[in-house]
Amino acid sequence: MIDAGLNTWIDEIGNIHGRTDGSNSSAPALLIGSHLDTVIGAGKYDGALGIVTAIAAVKSLNKKGKLFRFPRPIEIIAFSDEEGIRFQSTFLGSAAIAGTLSTQLLSVRDKSGTTLRDSLHQASLKGSEESLLHLKYDKFAVWGYIEVHIEQGPVLEFKKIPLGVVEAIAGQTRLKVTLQGLQGHAGTVPMLMRKDPMPAAAKAILHIEELCTKRGDDNEKASSHIDSTAQLVCTVGEISSWPGASNVIPGQVVFTVDIRSRDDYLREETVLKIESNIHNVARARALSYNIERKHEAKAVKCDSELTHRLKAAAKSGISKFLDSEVSDIPLLTSGAGHDAMAMARLTKVGMIFVRCTGGISHSPAEHVLEDDIGAASSALLSFLEHELDLLDS
Repeated sequence: MIDAGLNTWIDEIGNIHGRTDGSNSSAPALLIGSHLDTVIGAGKYDGALGIVTAIAAVKSLNKKGKLFRFPRPIEIIAFSDEEGIRFQSTFLGSAAIAGTLSTQLLSVRDKSGTTLRDSLHQASLKGSEESLLHLKYDKFAVWGYIEVHIEQGPVLEFKKIPLGVVEAIAGQTRLKVTLQGLQGHAGTVPMLMRKDPMPAAAKAILHIEELCTKRGDDNEKASSHIDSTAQLVCTVGEISSWPGASNVIPGQVVFTVDIRSRDDYLREETVLKIESNIHNVARARALSYNIERKHEAKAVKCDSELTHRLKAAAKSGISKFLDSEVSDIPLLTSGAGHDAMAMARLTKVGMIFVRCTGGISHSPAEHVLEDDIGAASSALLSFLEHELDLLDS
C-alpha cells in the first residue's frame, strides 16, 4: 500500500487501511476492499485477490501521475475477518466499519477458549467496546464500496468470460436441526418398535433436496439453469449422531441446513416449508425435535449505477489487458456472502467477479489465471480513470 502511494494504518479490529486524499480530502471516499482471512484448508485467491488487484490499480494510477488528481479520497481496506471461522461470526472487519458489529462478540471464545477480546489484546489492540464502536464510518463520508472477488462458482468459466459483475448477493438462513429418539441395542429392538432419528433425518434431508430443486427450477428467471444461485440453493453440510456406534440405534441426530436465495420471500417461504416437514416427520415417528435459526441475512441488491459502470469497466479491462473483445459482461448473483454484504449497511456497493478454474473455491485447488487477475485490476483502473475523464469533460 505504501509503495502504491497510500498512507497506512491498522485499526482496532485488525483491518489494514491504505488511503490517499486525492484532490479533495473532504469529499466522500471511495472504499475498495476484500478480506485477508481464509477458511481451513483454503486456496490463496478468496479474499486476497480483491486486495491485490485494488493495490495494483491504485499503484498504476499513481505511476501515471493521476492519483493526486482523483476527485475524492480512495481507501483500500484489507478486512481482518470475513469468513468467521475462528469466532463463528462472519464479517468482523467490515461489520465494524459499517457499524453493525455487536460488542458482545468480544466475549465469544474460539475452540481453544480464547476470547475475541483476548486475541485483540495479543495483537496489541485495545479490545474494548469503546474501541470497536469508534470504528464505525460516517455514511456521509463514504461515496461507495467496490469489491473484486473470485466467483467461487463455474458460470464465468462455462461462458468463457474472465470477468462478471454482481447484481445481487443472496440472502441466507442457517438452521440447526436436532431430532431426539430412543437409544437402543441394534440387535434386540424390532424395527417397528424403534424410535430411530436417523431414518427420520434421512427423510427430512431428501425432502429438502426435492423441495429446493423444484422451487429453484420453478422460479428460475434466467434462460438456462447454470446460474442456479439466482433463485434458490439448499445444503445439508453437517450431520452427526449420538452415540455414533455401529451397534447402537442413535438416540439423537443433529444436522445443519443452509438456504440461500436473492429472493428473501422465496427463502423464508422455503424455510417454513422445511420446518413444517421436519415437524411432520418427527410426529409420525414419535420423535421430539428442535430447530434453531443460527444465522439470518437478507439479500443485498448492488447499486444499479455502480453495476452499470463496473460492467463498462470490466469490458474495458478485458479489452486493454487481454486484447480481446466481449459482446457483453454477464450479470451474476452471488450465492456466497462477501464483505460487500456488510458494507451495504453503510453505503452503495458494487462487485466484480473473476473466473476461477472449475468453479472451485474454499480448497487448496482454488485457482485463477494470471491473465484474469490482470484483467480484473485493469477493470478497476478503468473505473478509476473514468472518474478522471468525467472531471476533465
